[in-house]
Amino acid sequence: MPKEVKDILLENGYDVLYPPQEDAIKAGALEGKNVVLASPTASGKTLIAELCILKNILEKGGKALYLTPLRALASEKFDEFQKYKILEKESGEKIRIAITTGDYDSSESWLAKFDIIIATNEKADSLLRHRPLWIGEVTTIVADEIHLLTEPERGPTLEVVLTRLLEINPKIQIIALSATVRNADEVAQWIKAFPITTDWRPVPLKEGVCQAGEIQFKDGSAKMVPAITGNPLFDISLDVIHDGGQVLIFTETRKSAVDTGKKASAVLKSFSRTDKRTLNAIAEKILSTGEKTRLSEALAEQVKLGSAFHHAGLTGAHRRIIEDAFRKGAIKLLAATPTLAAGVNLPARTVVISSYERYEAGYGRYPISVLEYKQLSGRAGRPKYDEFGEAVLVARSPDEQDYLFENYVLAQPERLWSKLAVERVLRPHVLATIASGFARTEKGLYDFFSKTFYAHQYDPRMIRSRIGEILVFLCKEGMVKLDGAKLFATEFGRRVSELYIDPVSAVIIRDGLYRRATKITELSFLHLVCHTPDVGAKLYPRRREADQLGVLADEHSGEFMSKVPDMWTEIGDYEEFLAELKCTKVVLDWIDEATEDEILKSHRVEPGDLLRLIEICDWLLYATHELARLFNHKDLFSKIAELRVRTENGVKPELVPLVQLEGVGRVRARLLFKSDFKSINDLRSASVSALMNVPLIGPAVARKIKDQVGGKMKAEKWEILKKEESSEQALLTGY
Repeated sequence: MPKEVKDILLENGYDVLYPPQEDAIKAGALEGKNVVLASPTASGKTLIAELCILKNILEKGGKALYLTPLRALASEKFDEFQKYKILEKESGEKIRIAITTGDYDSSESWLAKFDIIIATNEKADSLLRHRPLWIGEVTTIVADEIHLLTEPERGPTLEVVLTRLLEINPKIQIIALSATVRNADEVAQWIKAFPITTDWRPVPLKEGVCQAGEIQFKDGSAKMVPAITGNPLFDISLDVIHDGGQVLIFTETRKSAVDTGKKASAVLKSFSRTDKRTLNAIAEKILSTGEKTRLSEALAEQVKLGSAFHHAGLTGAHRRIIEDAFRKGAIKLLAATPTLAAGVNLPARTVVISSYERYEAGYGRYPISVLEYKQLSGRAGRPKYDEFGEAVLVARSPDEQDYLFENYVLAQPERLWSKLAVERVLRPHVLATIASGFARTEKGLYDFFSKTFYAHQYDPRMIRSRIGEILVFLCKEGMVKLDGAKLFATEFGRRVSELYIDPVSAVIIRDGLYRRATKITELSFLHLVCHTPDVGAKLYPRRREADQLGVLADEHSGEFMSKVPDMWTEIGDYEEFLAELKCTKVVLDWIDEATEDEILKSHRVEPGDLLRLIEICDWLLYATHELARLFNHKDLFSKIAELRVRTENGVKPELVPLVQLEGVGRVRARLLFKSDFKSINDLRSASVSALMNVPLIGPAVARKIKDQVGGKMKAEKWEILKKEESSEQALLTGY
């Protein structure tokens, strides 16, 4: 490695390689060999990836693509790579680092100027569908959390992305990383890599089970837990905190995470070792970030006493505040759902797993996998702070203690199995393979999928029948055509692939646009997109809410663009319809300017879930606009465009011109409107001092508004509005 790289590493505290790092280098990682590195959390896997990336860039002038499963992880890696931006390439230019996680309908040509590109798996998949020229310059791929290959929803995307990248450049170097891969040798055979598996950790891990006030550890040792509260979760936690450690309690549900954090705050009330002023400042930051809701207020109250909860219902901003406070040691106890274990790096002295079971609607209770248990327990042990980490399961009886030891503590994680052959997840990948030119004949299509991890594990012929069924569907719906032996995507098929939506969603939207409704309203479009499989997990209504939604459906029966199931003869379909309608009603309330707290109270939809629903509806409305353009439904353009702005910002129609200004969100836009600044012209003629009289408009925001409205019309920020739609543009912007 160049001396400049070593100097940076020394400055950042690296002076010796860990054993897994040595093994990877001896295996040829720095000589361009592919490596599957399966070693515990904090054992230095990322450093090997960084060294390979830098060596390839500095010596070969290539590019690197770093793949992560989550946006939060991508942001974390982006921050970690910033220390290398002072390095110079042979050309004399500095290394440039970029992150890309959103907008699935773009080739991101601007990324051609960057050397290290950090992306989510889904974003990388969408980029490959657009075939940007710079993809051919990528020489290094890092696949972080490779164990997600076995995850039904997201694993197939990672699998297809790696297959496509190997198809583009068979000599590309792949570094696959994970804390837990039992069959690393099988994954390595698939990508022609050298497998490295080790249990070595910089902070040794003690795994055990607590029962009747005593923790029995895997190594044969035992520890009595002082009975302070009578609850093993808090007794274990207090013992650790008293000794200067931090605790992560993994709970079964979001509600139990909130409840556990609340109970912990009561226990820690006279016990927290953090300065009260520090905790109060963190609590105040939570309350002043985003809209105030009963969830954020509950979080702030817990933080004041040194505990907190963490789950996907919180906004991203609130999750980051909690994560930073926990990393800095201010929060001593964090109750979290298991999603945290698959996200950011957040170690603690002790991890307590309160339940080894999960509940899923329609399936009931079931035990977690050993793989998930190992992921959770791997968070135990803070490098540079702890001499050891503890992962503790809680048993209610001696029999359960034996069960937990045998089935989790002493067990091996399950093998990774490809989930690609599920039709729902395979369907968009088949279309994308054809539309992006990776296969031009039916044989070519089968040949491509014969190179996947699924084909490596099973007989490739097993997937052929599924692909054949999907081809029949795509041809029937006009997305793909067969011309003799040739296979090609139609304009419809190409656009659906680029829009990164399920072909079934595209068919639903296309048919809805043609079917129309007797009366086309916001509900018409929002229910249409909520009717698609791409909207994800539906919001199933409570019994009283279901009755209200039934009344809503009757009152607006002429506004639906798809068939409404009969509640008596199509019971299952009708229940699904009500779940779609609840999603629709939540977004309708949002664009009617209901607050996050009002939506939480009326629908029990937490801010994080609301944000995800808004984002996917916004994207599906964009897809709807693009398909309306493709099929020439000109009369719908402006309606969809306005609705998309309202959905993105949560505003009524009259605020559409105002909310497009940078720095003016839904709250400031409403305050401006109430102060008689109702249009762009009103703002253009107003003085800075007049704008400053509006609540929440300070001098900086007032000047920013004037800068935007005082000169030429700002560039239209919606990609869905093209230059030729001048009348539509005028309608929406107020110019």
